[in-house]
Amino acid sequence: MRCWLGLLLAFNLSVSAFGADPLPGHSAHGEVFDEGPRQAAYLIGGTGAVTFPVTTSVPEAQAFFNQGVGQLHGFWYFEAERSFRQVAKLDPNCAMAYWGMAYANIENRGRAAKFIVKATEKKATATRREQLFIDAMADYLKEDKRKEEERRKAYISGLEKILLEFPDDIEAKAFLVVFLYQSNGSIPITSRFAVDALVSEIFQKQPMHPAHHYRIHLWDHNKAEKALESAARAGHASPKIAHMWHMPGHTYSELKRWTDAAWQQEASGRTDHAHMMRDRVLPDQIHNYAHNQEWLVRNLINLGRHKTAMDLAKNLLELPRHPKFNTLTKGSAKNGRERLMQVIENFELWDDVVTLAATMYLDSPDEPVEKTKRLRLLGVAHYHRGEFPLVEERLKELETIALKLEEKAQTDAAEAEKKARDEKKNDADIAKAKEEALKKSREATKPVENAQAELRGVLLLARGDAEKAREQFDKALETPKQRLARYQFLSGQHDKCLETINSFAKSGETEVVPQAVQVDLLRLMNKLDDAKAAFAKLRTVAGHADLDSPVLSRIASLAKAQGWPDDWRTPAAPNTDVGERPVLDSLGPVRWSPSPAIDFSLPAPGEKTLSLTDYKGKPVVVIFYLGAGCLHCVEQLQKFAPRANDFQQAGVSIVGISTEDMASLTTSVTNFSKDSPFPIPLAADPERRIFKAYRAFDDFENIPLHGTLLIDGAGLVRWQDISFEPFQDVDFVLSEAKRLLSISR
Repeated sequence: MRCWLGLLLAFNLSVSAFGADPLPGHSAHGEVFDEGPRQAAYLIGGTGAVTFPVTTSVPEAQAFFNQGVGQLHGFWYFEAERSFRQVAKLDPNCAMAYWGMAYANIENRGRAAKFIVKATEKKATATRREQLFIDAMADYLKEDKRKEEERRKAYISGLEKILLEFPDDIEAKAFLVVFLYQSNGSIPITSRFAVDALVSEIFQKQPMHPAHHYRIHLWDHNKAEKALESAARAGHASPKIAHMWHMPGHTYSELKRWTDAAWQQEASGRTDHAHMMRDRVLPDQIHNYAHNQEWLVRNLINLGRHKTAMDLAKNLLELPRHPKFNTLTKGSAKNGRERLMQVIENFELWDDVVTLAATMYLDSPDEPVEKTKRLRLLGVAHYHRGEFPLVEERLKELETIALKLEEKAQTDAAEAEKKARDEKKNDADIAKAKEEALKKSREATKPVENAQAELRGVLLLARGDAEKAREQFDKALETPKQRLARYQFLSGQHDKCLETINSFAKSGETEVVPQAVQVDLLRLMNKLDDAKAAFAKLRTVAGHADLDSPVLSRIASLAKAQGWPDDWRTPAAPNTDVGERPVLDSLGPVRWSPSPAIDFSLPAPGEKTLSLTDYKGKPVVVIFYLGAGCLHCVEQLQKFAPRANDFQQAGVSIVGISTEDMASLTTSVTNFSKDSPFPIPLAADPERRIFKAYRAFDDFENIPLHGTLLIDGAGLVRWQDISFEPFQDVDFVLSEAKRLLSISR
C-alpha cells in the first residue's frame, strides 16, 4: 500500500506544487469561495416581500438577489450567500452580488472583507444607490485602527447617506434598523420609539416586509407587548424561513405565553426540517437550529409537557454529530444533554436517569464539570430509588474527580510560580502569582464540592440524621429550589421550606413545576387551605400538562379530595392576537429524518460493477474522491484503508467513487495490487453523475467536491461531510457510525 500511495503522492505533488491551478475541490476564485455554499440556489418562494433593484440585464439574477436580501432579513445567512452566488453565476458583472455575499458574512469580518473587495472592483457600472451601499460596507469592513464604536457609527452614517439621497428606500431603512439594534452594546439605543418609527415607515409601504423580525428584537427584554403585531405577522412575512417563525417565540416567551411560544418554535423546527430533508442538509449546518429546538424544550417544560420535552431533548442527542458544528460542547448534542437533564430534574424522573445513564443519552463525558453534573443527578436518582449503596459509589467517583482537580490546581500553581521566578519577580509577586493560579484552578472544584454535599446530605437523611443532613444541604450550593424545599421539609425545617416554595412559585407563576411543587409541599405540611388555593391556580397553569409525571401525580389525591375529575386541568382559551396560523403539518415534519440514498451502479476495475444495491441491508461509508492526482484524497484513502477491518468488524463497509475514467482508475489499482489487494472497492464516475446526485459538486464552478457519507442498511444517509477538503478523521467516522447505527429508527 505504501508503494502505491507514494506514487500517487509524488504524482500529485508534481501537479499541484508547481502549477498555477487550484487544488482539486478548491475554488478558482480564491479561498474565500472554498467555504460557504457550493451547490446552486433555486427560487424558494416565501422568503419575504423584498424589492431591491440592482444593475443586471438578467431578470433571474434580480429574482435571486431579492431572495438573498429576504434571507438576510431572516438571518438565514448561509442560504443568502447561496442566492448571491447564484446572482454572480448568472451575471458575473453584478457588483451587488458580492455586496450580498459580504453582508451574508457580516459576523465573519475577515471573510466578508474579501467579498466586498470584489464588489468594489465591479462597482463602476453600478448605480449611484448601489455604489453607496458598497462604499458603506467597504468602509465598515476596512482594516484600520478604529474602535468598534467608531466603525459602527461610520456604517450607520453610510446607511443614512443612502436615505438622504433615496428617502423612500425601505431596504436601506431595514438595514439601518437592524444595525442600530445589533450595535446596541457599543452604541446604546437612546430611543426605541424613534427606531420603531423608522420600522413603521417600512410597513407603511410594505405591511408584510420581513422587518417584523427587527421590531421583535427591538422590544425584546424591554417592552415585548409593543411587538405583538409583528409577532403575529413575522412568520407569514417569510414562511419558508424557519427563523421568522422562531422570532415571535421571543415575544411570547417574554410575556410568559408558553403555549404560543411553543407553537412558534415548533413551526420553526418543522420549516427547518422541510428544508434540510429537501436539500440534504444536516441539522446543525443551520447555525440557529439547535437554539430553536432547545428553546422549544424549555417552553414545553414550562407547560408541564414532560413527555414531548423528553422526546425532543433525546432527539437532539440522536442527531448526526460533526466536529465543526455539533459536539457535546456545541450544537444539538450540547443543548440536548442540558435540556434532557433539565426535564429529568424538573419532573423528578429518577427511573429515567438510571436507565439513560447506561446509554448514549447520559453517558459519562470526559470533561470534569459535565461528569460532575451527571454523577450528582445519578446520585440523587439512586437516593429516591432507595439505592443508598449506589449513592455512596457516586460519592467515591466525585472524590476521585476532586483529587484530580486538586492535583491540577497544585500543578498550575507550581507552573505559575516557576514562570514568575523565570521572570525574575520578587518573592511577594511570586507568592501572589502562585496563590492566584491556585485560586483560579480551585474554582473548578466548587461544582464537585456542591455535588458531594448534596449526596452526603441525602445519605444522612436516609439514616435519620436530620441535623447533620441540614449542615450538608447548607453547603450544597446551586441545589434546585424544588429539591432544596423537599430536603428542608424532610429535615424538619418547615419554615424554611415554606419560604423556599413561596419564592419558587412566585418566580415561576405561569410555570407548572413551581406551582405543583408548592401545592404538594403545602399539602404535606397540612396547610390545606393554602394548598387548595394554590391548586386552583395550578389548574389553569397546567392546562396542557402531562398529569402522569411524579411531580403532578403526587397531588392527585388532593384533586380527588376536592371532587375534581382525574383530568383536573382547565386549559385557558387560546389567544386571538396571533394571526391566522397555518396547520403545523403543512410547514414540515415534526422531526428531522435522514434523506434516502440515491442508487448508483458504476463500473469498477476488472470489468466489475459497484452498486449501492450490493450493500442493501448493510451500512456503508461512501468516499467521493477526486482521483489519484489529489494529494488530500490520497491521504484520506491512506488513512481509511488500514482501518477497513475495524469498520468491517462494526458491520460497516467502505467504498470509494472516483472522478477518474476507468482506464486511469484501473492503472492506479493495478499498480497497487502488485503487493496486495486494495481493501476498499473503487468505482469510476468520470461524468460526475453520482457526485452531482449527492451534492458533492460545485454547481457554480462545475467542479467535483470531496465527500464522505454514511448510508445505513435501510438506504438512508445518516451522516455526511461535503467540502473542498476530504474528511480525514477516521476515528470520528467510525465512532459516529457506531453511535448512529445503534439508534433504532
